Amino acid sequence: MASLADQISSRRTFAIISHPDAGKTTLTEKLLLYTGTIQSAGSVKGKQNARHAVSDWMDIEKQRGISVTSSVLQFTYGGCCVNILDTPGHQDFSEDTYRTLMAADAAVMVIDGAKGVEAQTKKLFRVCALRGIPIFTFVNKMDRETRDPFDLMEEVENVLGIRTYPMNWPIGNGRDFRGVFDRASRHVLAFEGDGRANGTKKVEEVEATLGDAALNELIGENNHKNLMDDIELLDGADSEFDLDAVLSGKLSPVFFGSALTNFGVEPFLKDFLRLAPGPSTHVDSLTGEVVEPTREEFSGFVFKIQANMDKNHRDRIAFVRICSGKFERGMEAYHMQGGRKIKLATGTTMMADDRAIVDEAYAGDIVGLFDPGIFSIGDTLCAGKKHVQFAGIPTFAPEHFARITQVDTLKRKQFVKGMEQLAMEGAVQIFRELGAGMESVIVGVVGTLQFEVLEQRLKSEYHVEVRRQPLPYTDIRWILNEPGSIDIAGLSLTRDTLRVEDMRGGKLLLFTSPWNVDWAADHNKELKLSEFGNVEF
Repeated sequence: MASLADQISSRRTFAIISHPDAGKTTLTEKLLLYTGTIQSAGSVKGKQNARHAVSDWMDIEKQRGISVTSSVLQFTYGGCCVNILDTPGHQDFSEDTYRTLMAADAAVMVIDGAKGVEAQTKKLFRVCALRGIPIFTFVNKMDRETRDPFDLMEEVENVLGIRTYPMNWPIGNGRDFRGVFDRASRHVLAFEGDGRANGTKKVEEVEATLGDAALNELIGENNHKNLMDDIELLDGADSEFDLDAVLSGKLSPVFFGSALTNFGVEPFLKDFLRLAPGPSTHVDSLTGEVVEPTREEFSGFVFKIQANMDKNHRDRIAFVRICSGKFERGMEAYHMQGGRKIKLATGTTMMADDRAIVDEAYAGDIVGLFDPGIFSIGDTLCAGKKHVQFAGIPTFAPEHFARITQVDTLKRKQFVKGMEQLAMEGAVQIFRELGAGMESVIVGVVGTLQFEVLEQRLKSEYHVEVRRQPLPYTDIRWILNEPGSIDIAGLSLTRDTLRVEDMRGGKLLLFTSPWNVDWAADHNKELKLSEFGNVEF
């Protein structure tokens, strides 16, 4: 039986990030296909009755062809237990992606070969860079007309500020794409279509001596000549591959391929699992001590909560990143924020909304726990006599606000339950005016598409229809003063500033402009304000 250290060292936990429509979810599907986890890949876009991507399990995701919530997918391959965190690419759901990145040990950055580095990629890359985690780059859609590979690498380096090292090199692009050249093995991986719209088969892998006439027949004379020139240039210009620089987030290995047609996907997976790190260390925010993943005692933190994944049971699942030790079904753990011991009766592993009971899991794994309503995002669970607590996950300031009211007043109970559960997930933030009830609530979101998701989920999951009234607020600040130390009702504020509280009882102010924020600070010298809830970066 494998030791605790062996089990943990075999774990690989990574997030896939990209700008919308760069092919992130398609790449995820093909990784699952290659590992035998699924039998046929679902197209993200397609006819109404077509298969949908495994990681896109919500109704709205299937209808729109976008990912709006992070999914957790687990499989084994090549001796590794792999946890993929598939994140939303759409900027309106970036807060969910930020939280998910806190649970990842590495990131795969998918770039559209025709478009290069796009706006959302820059934002997500910065979050990865702040954490210093390794970033692997997959340049996708090489089966279409793309930009020059040298230009793409130069853009990654100049725009994102990270050095690159091409692990393979594309042979042609668009209709003339013939495969990739692996720089380490000096093999050509050549492919041809198998007659299906999005399927291909590998023709052969040959040890290629560049300049050998046999390569002309395999990849075409023109492609062969261009490949020889490119590899000569790369070999002459590039420094040696530096794994330490990769693991510290300073060098990004670059892979070229096409997720839709499978070009280069399996070689990428093999190299990624070989180079990517195992579970990382975490810091105990109470003592500053480093918590090693091989620490005997179990510990972990909640980075995501999802309600109604099982429509038959209307349950809530808390996603826990295990930071150390071993999880065992039925074990006791201490809930730091709740201040009490709880029994972890049922753990589940995930394949999007499909799940299986798990008897044990190890540091690096993601396990789903049934949540009766006691967990919040950022909570710590730990076992053993010595408790640990990990830093909380920031609540980002919403940028758009609306007043939400129920259409049918007889469904108040369902309305309140739905709003509270979706807010606990982090799908939206909800506030109420001080002294007011839950007849109507103020909802804050990072992107306006979140409003549509909220309305649709309230209707489909809680059978509640709502009205939405846009509000003019643009800036939000949490009041950091100790409770009772300041008279919130007596603050000197502009007329259009609103006093509200969040679900945890935290007091906040909503402003219609940055000028009003400055007014509040200038006219209330004792007032302490913050742009983040829960914790600061």
